[in-house]
Amino acid sequence: MNKYCTEWIQEWCLQNGWTDLFQERREYWAFPPHAVMPLPIPTEALLSIKAEKGFSPQERLWLSAAWAGAVISAGLGVYFQSPMPLVAAFAFCAVIFGLMDDE
Repeated sequence: MNKYCTEWIQEWCLQNGWTDLFQERREYWAFPPHAVMPLPIPTEALLSIKAEKGFSPQERLWLSAAWAGAVISAGLGVYFQSPMPLVAAFAFCAVIFGLMDDE
């Protein structure tokens, strides 16, 4: 799951003079000012961007899906008088929050 919106990091790069932003695997890279070799975007910068901007659009979508799944499964559990919809919702939410983990 992508924790950062590329536009946010591009904005940081423009403010700090970094150029040619690209993403390799789960890490963002760019050329620092006056450099000939790309470096990873500093972790402190990524954490400050995340603290300022909050959840990325992709994270918001998945969190909304988790909430909707939990509410619907609660209703289905009451309607069918069965705990199985809640078990399925728990598994779905566990996968989502596992994907949101940093490590």
